[in-house]
This record gives sequence, structure tokens and C-alpha cells, in this order.
Amino acid sequence: MDLLHRAADFENRKWSGMTTSDRINASREAKELILSINEVYKTTKDETLMDVMKRLTVIKKKIEKRLNTKM
Repeated sequence: MDLLHRAADFENRKWSGMTTSDRINASREAKELILSINEVYKTTKDETLMDVMKRLTVIKKKIEKRLNTKM
């Protein structure tokens, strides 16, 4: 599944030293991945997809927390 490969690449990225623009783009990409995986999850009910969405959500929250302190 291409979505799972993209999600794995996203999770394994280096998160330090990002600019504000990089953080915004990463947050948007995380949201897009989560929503795409959710559409597949609705039909398959595969628990591994739910686990991936949870991990991506944690990363997204950390990015957005950092964004909100900068603004």
C-alpha cells in the first residue's frame, strides 16, 4: 500500500531544525495522510491502519504545538 509507505517515510523524518514553513507543510501532509488512511480504514477496519493514524496524530500534535508557540 502506497499510503503506508508514505506514512512510514513521514514518521522516520528528521524533525529538528525545521523552519516555520516546513512545520506548516509537515502538518498539512500529516493531515492529508491521516484522512486518506481513514478512508481506507472505514472499509477494511484493519487495526494496523488505526495504529498508523494514531502515531501520525501524535506527530501532528507535536508539530502544531510547536507552531502555536511560535505564532
